[in-house]
Amino acid sequence: MIVAQLTDIHAAPGNDNLARFARALEWLEFIQPDALVVTGDLVDDDWFAGYAAIASLLKGQHCPVFLLPGNADNHAMMRACWESEAWMPDALHFSVEVKGLRLIGVDTTLKGEAAGSIIAHLAWLERQLAGDDGLPVLLFLHHHVFPSGIPTMDKIMCRGSGELAALLTDYAGRTLAIASGHVHRPIASHLAGVPAYICGSVCPANPAWFGGETVPPANDPPSLMLHRFAAGLLTSYPIFV
Repeated sequence: MIVAQLTDIHAAPGNDNLARFARALEWLEFIQPDALVVTGDLVDDDWFAGYAAIASLLKGQHCPVFLLPGNADNHAMMRACWESEAWMPDALHFSVEVKGLRLIGVDTTLKGEAAGSIIAHLAWLERQLAGDDGLPVLLFLHHHVFPSGIPTMDKIMCRGSGELAALLTDYAGRTLAIASGHVHRPIASHLAGVPAYICGSVCPANPAWFGGETVPPANDPPSLMLHRFAAGLLTSYPIFV
């Protein structure tokens, strides 16, 4: 069972990020994943044609595709361009079963803010984790839940990570990993003993800058992640295209 993750396309008329996105999807043809999750920041500046172009590319995939919004996204435009029975009516959450895994996506966006929060959605998430199917869970969100070390990004990370950690402790052993985006750089850590990953971005990467006087260069190619679940073990792979 392979779940692919793409994030942070930030498509706009003045950049080539749609082409970068298309290259990442072309690479996935070699893998033929069982599901694809796109964890937000699809388009900048409410570019409707960008959403339509992304939807067109995704409709060519040979697996189920699930979308989450990021802080840059327009929810109404996403709904207009992508029909999803998985989304909730009041937020773009999803909770679906795919080949023995439960994929849960939480919409952590806050209107008018670059930061996110999971606090208002913890009750919904707990209901999903308390479900009686007992399936292992991959949890997806846009905003990262552990400090990346990049000061500018950590100012706008997901609020409520402590509360999320407490919830996951109550459901120890069911959540295989937390997978997010937002930082535009692949990073790994953990939260409440659960592996936590930040997927690298389709758009140009942010530098690995930790607040020092010098900023290192960043010229990473488009990035994605593969989450492979086999024989009860999850293995996650950062891929550069």
